[in-house]
Parts: sequence; C-alpha cells; structure tokens
Amino acid sequence: MKIALIDSGLGLLATAAALHRRRPDADLILSSDPDGMPWGPRTPDGITERALACARAAAAYRPAALIVACNTATVHALPALRAELEPALPVIGTVPAIKPAAAGGGPVAIWATPATTGSPYQTQLIRDFAAGLSVTEVPCPGLADAVQYADDQAIDAAVDAAAGLTPAGVTTVVLGCTHYELVEERIQRAAQAAAGVPVTLLGSAEAVAAQALRRIGALPAPDAAPTGALTVLLSGREAALPTEALAYPEGASLVRVGAV
Repeated sequence: MKIALIDSGLGLLATAAALHRRRPDADLILSSDPDGMPWGPRTPDGITERALACARAAAAYRPAALIVACNTATVHALPALRAELEPALPVIGTVPAIKPAAAGGGPVAIWATPATTGSPYQTQLIRDFAAGLSVTEVPCPGLADAVQYADDQAIDAAVDAAAGLTPAGVTTVVLGCTHYELVEERIQRAAQAAAGVPVTLLGSAEAVAAQALRRIGALPAPDAAPTGALTVLLSGREAALPTEALAYPEGASLVRVGAV
C-alpha cells in the first residue's frame, strides 16, 4: 500500500509520521516543492498550479490515496486536484480543527498563515462550526518559513509575535498550518503565557491520517512490521529527505522508514 502526501515543504511531516504510526508497513511518497515555496504569497491560481505539479509527480508512483497536507493548498487547490485525480485517486484535504475546537465551548484562536487567515474557506468553517463562540484569527507571518528552515531564532520570534495577538482567556488554539505542528510545544508555551489559562492545541495530522486510511478501507495496524519504504520528491525529483527535517522528531522517525 502506498500513500502520497503533498505540501510546499516540511509541513507534510506531521501527517506522514501519523500515518507511519498507524501503518508502519505502508510506503510513503512525500512530494514537496522547494523550487516554488512558499506557496502562501502566490495567487490562488499559482498555488493550484504548484499543488497540481506536486500531485502529478506523486501520482506517477500509483498511490492508493493522496493527502493534501497543507491548509493553504486545501483552501485554494482542492477542487482542481479532485477534478483531475478523482475518482481514480482519492484526494484528502487538510481542514483546520475548528469543529472539535468549538465543541470545547471556550474562546478559540486560530493560528494560520496570512493566506489562510480571513480566507472565505476558513471564514465559512467558523460560521459552520463555531457560530456564537469567540473566535480570533491570528495571522502568523514568517512562522511556516522559519519552521521550514529549522531557524530557531526566527521560530521563537514568529511564535512570540502570534502569541501577542492571542487574547487573554483563550482556551483552545487551532493550528491552521501543518508546519506549526512541528513546533507545537513552543506554541503551547507561548500561547498559554499569553492567555493566562491552560490552553489546548488542536492540529489536523492525526485526523487526516485516520481519514486517509478510512477512504481506502485500510485499518490501522500499529503492530505491523515496519517494512514501508519512503520516497521523497523535491519539485518532482527523487532526493533524500531535507536535512532540516531531522530537526524535528517527525522527520527523524521517517528517516528510519528507509529510502528508495
């Protein structure tokens, strides 16, 4: 069984690691776009073009499913990806965890890239699932790039800036960018200090991994032998996992999967 993931960069690591925990026997294809990143500042058409290129490169390996492990790409490119690839290749998007956050009932903050913050897509999710709740959208310029390059100083600066925009009393922070899940401990410390109360962080990686397996009828098999292989595509070229990925436990765990 093969499962492919696409993202502009390292944001796909969290979902890939979640998949590996559930199905250590699955082959993973990680297709990212160092030649075209970051996608956030691009136009919606530009994001769609880059996402389609990553998806086509991954689809050549005949995966059973394709995960769009990027909130920005899901917001802008999911309809085009599904129109081209489905039904032959199921496409699973990544949606901010606004619905489970709203179920907690407390004030919610959504940390996301500037391209996702205030987008019609995210606005509609808030209307659908968090109407009547206090929801603050927090743009985090520079945070995804800092995580991509494992730049500790830039990560801390971007996290501190976003924490400064997070209102006191917020009890849940939704991570609206897959890159952010790689530094969730830093985000939780900063958000909790800003909120002045215990804060729960909600990402999407675990839910998206589970949804992908459901779509292809594959049950989790954590006891399976870890025989899956890892294929890394950088703007369509087979390569090793970028060195920066090793700065995160999710990346280090995938290196042990094995490279093709």
